[in-house]
Amino acid sequence: MKKSDLFKNEEEELRKALEAIQKKLVGKRLTYKEVFAVMDEIARNRLGDVLTTYFAASGFAKGFTNKELYHLTRSMVDTGERLSFKGIVADKHSIGGVPGSRTTLIVVPIVAAAGFTVPKSSSRAITSPDGTADDMEVLAPVVLTREKIYKVVKKTNGCIVWGGSFGIAPADDIMIKVEKPLLFESYDKILVSIMAKKVAFGSNHVVIDLPYGKSVKVHRLKDAKILKEKFQYLARQFHIKIKVLIQRTDEPLGRGIGPVLETREALRILQQKSERPLDLEERSLTLAGELLKLCLTDANVNLKKEIKKTHGSSFNWAKNILKNGLAFKKMQEIIRAQGGNPNIDSEDLKTGKFKDTIKAKESGIVRRINTRNLTMVARILGAPEHKTTGVYLNKKLGEEVRKNETICTLYSENMYNLKTGKRSAIRFPIISL
Repeated sequence: MKKSDLFKNEEEELRKALEAIQKKLVGKRLTYKEVFAVMDEIARNRLGDVLTTYFAASGFAKGFTNKELYHLTRSMVDTGERLSFKGIVADKHSIGGVPGSRTTLIVVPIVAAAGFTVPKSSSRAITSPDGTADDMEVLAPVVLTREKIYKVVKKTNGCIVWGGSFGIAPADDIMIKVEKPLLFESYDKILVSIMAKKVAFGSNHVVIDLPYGKSVKVHRLKDAKILKEKFQYLARQFHIKIKVLIQRTDEPLGRGIGPVLETREALRILQQKSERPLDLEERSLTLAGELLKLCLTDANVNLKKEIKKTHGSSFNWAKNILKNGLAFKKMQEIIRAQGGNPNIDSEDLKTGKFKDTIKAKESGIVRRINTRNLTMVARILGAPEHKTTGVYLNKKLGEEVRKNETICTLYSENMYNLKTGKRSAIRFPIISL
């Protein structure tokens, strides 16, 4: 093909994408070809940040129909790489927005230890102080090649990797970058982003954690139910068995906010340390139990009978895997296979050397934890780029506080960030009595 013809083709493809964006900006519906034109230009880095932002904003302002959501998901997958695994392929994903809720690091090793394939594609921080990929990176590399992922999963049944490491749904990662400065995502974008990664990773049994509350992404139960229906719609289109768990969430699970702090708490649960956060453990077991239950629907009859006889329920199965140390052993296998140190202990993970505290001005009971302020302060302290930084919640909802008692502790890798973070925490309180 001549260079002139190549340029003409590229100009024609760009023209189609621009027309589709213009059409969506005025509220019209898009066909698959139109959506694909936009996604293809974004994936090839030919649209630019401004036009990509226009498209992202059009979806936030006007929304997408279910048909358009299918087109978006399919085109995100079709413009990138895909993985393929045999049999039951399990996955779990949270829509995010709740700092400190690092259930994936617990659920994946439980399900993998149960014998199911669970290749976990995780994201980096978008609207929170850190993402699962940022946390797993504390323990092992998360930027793996396609071939490496296959090797890790073959050896251990599971992995926890960054989804953007080798071209899985590349348009999604570029759209995330243009949304990141505003610290928000539209509900439709959350939905498509999650489902595109599940389809691209070959998942066919998926549990979605959908928290809602005043300080998280989804504020109202009504909106959570609508989002649940959309997840179920997309799952049907791609022949995925799905379970969406809507759960009221008014505070972080666990107390640590930031890569090292959150990872340390997840390891404490896997190691069954006495100081582990029980609320995070309970949510993780709920998700793991539901995912195992979903997988069992297509498992062989003998396994179903064995689990019923030995454990009684999938929840008890998950609990036993955790309690008897199999989950931690599996996590060590995954860490080793991904190139990390499998002999890690939770207490080996150290926080930033600079720290300060926020004291209570009066006595009382904790009545609110503002996760937005918590996210802002953690980011100012350096999270997620500086992995040892973050916030530790010494007090949580319903706990009694005495005057001058420490309600939260701030950690940073440099004094400037620490001072700025503390000023912000005072001006924008994280904990209210």
